[in-house]
Amino acid sequence: MRDRSPRRAGRRGHRPLTGLAAVAALGVALTACGAEDTGPGDGADTSGDALSGELTVFAAASLTDVFAEIADDFQERYPDVEVTFNFAGSSELAQQINAGAPADVFAAANTATMEQVVEGEGLDADWAGEHGEHGLVFATNTLRIAVPPDNPAGIGDLADLAGDGVQAAFCAEEVPCGAATTTAVGASGLEITPVTYEEDVRAVLTKVELGEVDAGLVYSTDVISAEGRVEGLEFPEAEEAVNDYPIGVLANSGDSALAAAWIEAVTSAEGAAVLTGAGFGAP
Repeated sequence: MRDRSPRRAGRRGHRPLTGLAAVAALGVALTACGAEDTGPGDGADTSGDALSGELTVFAAASLTDVFAEIADDFQERYPDVEVTFNFAGSSELAQQINAGAPADVFAAANTATMEQVVEGEGLDADWAGEHGEHGLVFATNTLRIAVPPDNPAGIGDLADLAGDGVQAAFCAEEVPCGAATTTAVGASGLEITPVTYEEDVRAVLTKVELGEVDAGLVYSTDVISAEGRVEGLEFPEAEEAVNDYPIGVLANSGDSALAAAWIEAVTSAEGAAVLTGAGFGAP
């Protein structure tokens, strides 16, 4: 997994996300977490003192900023909970889960990747029986063309990416943003050959931010998160490739009630407001 610079978490920006040395250490550690005043259901006590311990959340790279912000409020609700985030491409995370990596929650950037975990019997059966055998869809996302602020190549639409000398970055086809890109480009009938395929959408965004490419296909949420560093262009073919984001409690969770509390936080009215503010669509 690509090392990333530390980011600050939450609306108040006072808890840094710290990159760990290896995937086995599960990516980014954040002492945080606590949701709005709702709990996992089934009559469980969800007071701030009731839940404690460690929670590991595997989440698509495009959720990095919003999950950090939700975690900031979760910290206030459950101060005795420590959450570790592993942010990466969804397909990479699914492979880790199916290989037995310890995790409590998985949030994927498309339903096909969640299905890989379902087929590996990775979802908690009790939770899935109540909330959905294929995870609970909590948000949607749509592709945008990201260009540097001055747009030196004069990109205006998807067809411009097929122009001579234009350097474009795409996500690798096996990750959700890459699958969406393949669908959108296929709908356009264009032949576009990128100069690089990146492991996740944040890596594509970085290529654009650094001016290493003329354009990249990323999510609308990534354009918002990089405001001032990139510009985002809508294109009609993106509507053919809207991604649904599912989330679920994992079968090997060490604390399914705590995992369910995190999902409650994400799907609460407050969590939905954070997601909408970041550019995600409602399910």
